[in-house]
Amino acid sequence: MEKIVVADIGASNVRIALATKDGILRKIKEKTKSDRASLLKQIARLADFISGDEKPECLIAACAGNLDVKKGKIVSPPNLACKRIPIVKYLSKCLNIPVYLVNDCNAAVLGEKFFGMGKDLENIVYVTLSTGIGGGAIVNNNLLLGKDGNATEIGHTTIDERGRLKCGCGKRGHWEAYCSGKNLMHFLELWFRENRGVPVPAKYKSVEKLFLLAKSGDKISLEFLNEVGRLNAIGIANIINVFDPELITLGGALALNNKEQIIHPIKKHLRNYIFNRVPRIAITPLGEDITLYGAIAYYFGFSNKKRVI
Repeated sequence: MEKIVVADIGASNVRIALATKDGILRKIKEKTKSDRASLLKQIARLADFISGDEKPECLIAACAGNLDVKKGKIVSPPNLACKRIPIVKYLSKCLNIPVYLVNDCNAAVLGEKFFGMGKDLENIVYVTLSTGIGGGAIVNNNLLLGKDGNATEIGHTTIDERGRLKCGCGKRGHWEAYCSGKNLMHFLELWFRENRGVPVPAKYKSVEKLFLLAKSGDKISLEFLNEVGRLNAIGIANIINVFDPELITLGGALALNNKEQIIHPIKKHLRNYIFNRVPRIAITPLGEDITLYGAIAYYFGFSNKKRVI
């Protein structure tokens, strides 16, 4: 059976798996290296290790945008420490197999379509709430790619026209600047200043502590996460109003580890912002492996590179 290597290059972790069209055979995860040379060597080493004695057909590398998929380069993802990474050229030479580059959330929505909740649907959107915020969309059975492969960069839509917080991309007011794992504490600091007039108390000063306190019923953390949920609802409403999906699935560490605290406030506030009919909104059943499954789907279900599935 034809086998491939798939890679999910995230801001926090690199996940690599050996796979067939039926799914993942084996996988490995490491913390993401912080400089370009080390990251490239890390991916090559893990790909070689996971392959073992197998000779894979290719490697599908999925990474957050922005990318230049035509030139095979990771350009400048806001949450990766290194930029301008010639990933396709390096890995294809190092591993001596074809290498393809795809946006991680574009891959992930394909994973949802072929392996997850979207199997019988033609209009679905996947949203990751993790270190950053990203999305992928299938509309009328068309995967939206864009001119550079960076379509559906929903984390960089504007949810605060006042631009109180700066995003990792350098612009202000973006969804990712307020509600992503990397920036949630910045928003908490702003929220305490504006609503309490005091610095953030020590017991709230990590994302993990914040959600643990909310789960235990702490009123302040619940109040803040309600506001986070309202902003998430604005972002989700923008997706519904633009793409009119039948299904939106959520993934990423924030959503997967704090399902009720993420989903409930979104549903509570969503109707204040939508125009189109509310779709089903759920946590992806594919968990942290959704991008790996998406890379599998990209090759076996989408490898003709057409935009229609």
